[in-house]
Amino acid sequence: MGSLGAVLKHPDDFYPLLKLKMAVRHAEKQIPPEPHWGFCYSMLHKVSRSFGLVIQQLGTDLRNAVCIFYLVLRALDTVEDDTSIPTDVKVPILVAFHRHVYDRNWHFSCGTKEYKVLMDQFHLVSTAFLELGKGYQEAIEDITKRMGAGMAKFICKEVETIDDYDEYCHYVAGLVGLGLSKLFHASGKEDLAPDTLSNSMGLFLQKTNIIRDYLEDINEIPKSRMFWPREIWSKYVNKLEDLKYEENSVKAVQCLNDMVTNALNHVEDCLKYMSALQDPAIFRFCAIPQIMAIGTLALCYNNIEVFRGVVKMRRGLTAKVIDRTNKMADIYGAFYDFSCMMKPKINKNDPNAAKTLSRVEAIQKACLDSGLLNRRKSYIIQSEPKYSSTMIIILFIILAIIFAYLSANRQNN
Repeated sequence: MGSLGAVLKHPDDFYPLLKLKMAVRHAEKQIPPEPHWGFCYSMLHKVSRSFGLVIQQLGTDLRNAVCIFYLVLRALDTVEDDTSIPTDVKVPILVAFHRHVYDRNWHFSCGTKEYKVLMDQFHLVSTAFLELGKGYQEAIEDITKRMGAGMAKFICKEVETIDDYDEYCHYVAGLVGLGLSKLFHASGKEDLAPDTLSNSMGLFLQKTNIIRDYLEDINEIPKSRMFWPREIWSKYVNKLEDLKYEENSVKAVQCLNDMVTNALNHVEDCLKYMSALQDPAIFRFCAIPQIMAIGTLALCYNNIEVFRGVVKMRRGLTAKVIDRTNKMADIYGAFYDFSCMMKPKINKNDPNAAKTLSRVEAIQKACLDSGLLNRRKSYIIQSEPKYSSTMIIILFIILAIIFAYLSANRQNN
């Protein structure tokens, strides 16, 4: 439930963290009794606990469709990510994956940990898929077919240009945005969003992940995964892996800032997409990951730690985002606050400073022009409150009681 030190430093994180912990436990108890659906929802919580939590608020039919859509694409991604699979084996699987979802007996052993379990038991996902409505099945099949073909293309192709980068991100994430829009429309709860906006929703999330995961991807064994486009990184170093070496720290940060600035190009499209959503549950489902993305970019920008370890939002702030994102005012407020966090970090000597500043100010203007900023309470940027030692001690005692209760409850279960 967040580290004790972080909670003591940010005591106002405590209640959202507690609510998040309770919501996670509740979601884990909502596993359907049927073996195949039970497997799917259990696996969803294992591969993405936050996604497994947010998805719970959707209506049953749409929730089931989104769950299967996510697991199918996660399985497809597992095949693509497994660098131990020979290309001549991997490519045919990627291209034919949309047909495998109709086969109750198909599975393929690859990946590690929970992803290996997903692949070994994929026939259970197929069984659940075949129980979805026809409209949902067709949307999932279409996106899986297009994504598999795109992934196969980039198995044999490097990400050289920014256009290549956008194309790759379209295949692995933009299509997810298109697919979700199709599922929302098939549910009867939303109008079909324009493809350009749906694509940007996916690209913004994917580019954030690619930026954040640089070190993990470059250190992948047996072969590095390289998604940063040569057109950007070659301006700073001779080889992409050179960015992780301490002697290249200045150039690495400049390259990082270039990548973040590129990702910010999609923000206005994302705001337009979310402002058109009508169903409250779908709205929250879409909004929370987008706020997490802009928050992650704000932390990553101008931060050498991206090349040293993992940079991510503290769990307490994540809990606040999940708890308090309910309307467009909350989205505009979060994007405005995180852009304000980023703006002072822009170094005038950075080669992309003018471009970054222009993008940040454009985001701030879009948020201000909404006229909604005064309708929300900022929880991202605020002065540090001063708490007495008594309050901190009381908080520590409450935490100890909660941890003791959860531990005892776990033993009883």
